[in-house]
Amino acid sequence: MKEQGRSLRLSIFVGESDRWHHKPLYTEIVHRAHKAGLAGASVLRGVEGYGATSRIHTTHLFRLSEDLPLLILIVDAPERVRAFLPQLDELNLSGLVALDEVDTIHYAVHRH
Repeated sequence: MKEQGRSLRLSIFVGESDRWHHKPLYTEIVHRAHKAGLAGASVLRGVEGYGATSRIHTTHLFRLSEDLPLLILIVDAPERVRAFLPQLDELNLSGLVALDEVDTIHYAVHRH
């Protein structure tokens, strides 16, 4: 079975070393998304990137970085994602947040 529709994708760009009350910021965001009942959240670790500071973060062998770029992706119904945004305001983010409409196809597993 599959369902198609329109959703809103929330992309949150942060650094691996960003913290919220002594724990990783990305962990706090994922846990808040889960508590809010959002469909799902994934954290992707970049191998190289830069942001507002223009400092390049990389996994290059000779420049081991403990602050690699992270991308947190959340996709859900537009009203659910927008209702979650005030949660991000509380976290004093220093990264970029992007919203974009996406076409989604949700495949459900058939159990016999």
